[in-house]
Amino acid sequence: MSYGYQLSPTVVTYPGFDASADAGALRKAMKGWGTDEKTIINILANRTNRQRQEIAIQFKTLYGKDLIKDLKSELSGNFENLVVAMMTPIAEFYAKELHNAMSGMGTDECVLIEVLCTMTNQELRVIKQTYQSLYGQSLEDRLRSETSGCFKRLMTSLCCANRDESNFVDPAGAQRDAQALFNAGVAQFGTDESVFNQILVSRSIPQLQQIFAEYERIASHGIENAIKSEFSGDIEDGLLTIVRCVKNRPAFFAKQLYKSMRGAGTEDDRLIRLVVTRSEIDMGDIKREFSREYNQTLEQFISDDCSGDYKKCLLALIS
Repeated sequence: MSYGYQLSPTVVTYPGFDASADAGALRKAMKGWGTDEKTIINILANRTNRQRQEIAIQFKTLYGKDLIKDLKSELSGNFENLVVAMMTPIAEFYAKELHNAMSGMGTDECVLIEVLCTMTNQELRVIKQTYQSLYGQSLEDRLRSETSGCFKRLMTSLCCANRDESNFVDPAGAQRDAQALFNAGVAQFGTDESVFNQILVSRSIPQLQQIFAEYERIASHGIENAIKSEFSGDIEDGLLTIVRCVKNRPAFFAKQLYKSMRGAGTEDDRLIRLVVTRSEIDMGDIKREFSREYNQTLEQFISDDCSGDYKKCLLALIS
């Protein structure tokens, strides 16, 4: 599936990659008194997730030790959490984030929305397989047990990973869907949420863009205004996330990064998740949208909110 824009990652395949040499350099950086954090950052922040997995395999082959365990023993705090996230296979990382969001007291719906409402079919299918393997339970079953109402139905539908991912646009179909959304919302007393669920979850990105344009023509207001007036709480946030990703995915993630660093303290788990997962996809695009929207670079925001090796590693990932 196309994201609808030219992808601009900040972490790309390292040329001349030598997993054995990197493993040796990391071993040296952690051996003896003190830790050479600069070497750890220079290597891991400039390798893709796939290359990091190869380094971990070589590390265990050459030294009989687990690289992640060694890194955890040498590092601490947010820097440790960031490096462990970087070293975790992406699908496993997402599965663990979803599991953590649904464990303990309450559910962190923000994580569920950020992952389920923004992924391609293939990404979701791999995450589902990984979740089942790690926890012996289907992701869908866990979602259904931890959510309720309209939001549960949205999460269940998204978990099916069955969105049309073609680039074909049906103008007549877009008009019908736009009218259906209008009739299901502002044109009647009460809201038929199933119509919003059906259309926003199943239609392709280009088709949804056409539907939203048709909706604005019919209703004289945008689809976002309709959702805000007809829904509230988690279902509102989920539907708005789908709409905003359809309209401008990098701008959506730029806003999430902004929110992670503004307010009462930094949401480091969120910041780490966003930087680690988007750096190999579209972080360059996200940075441009961030600067445009907030009149300050993402680098400046991170420098103001973070410190030490944690800050250095984050900046290396987005540079």
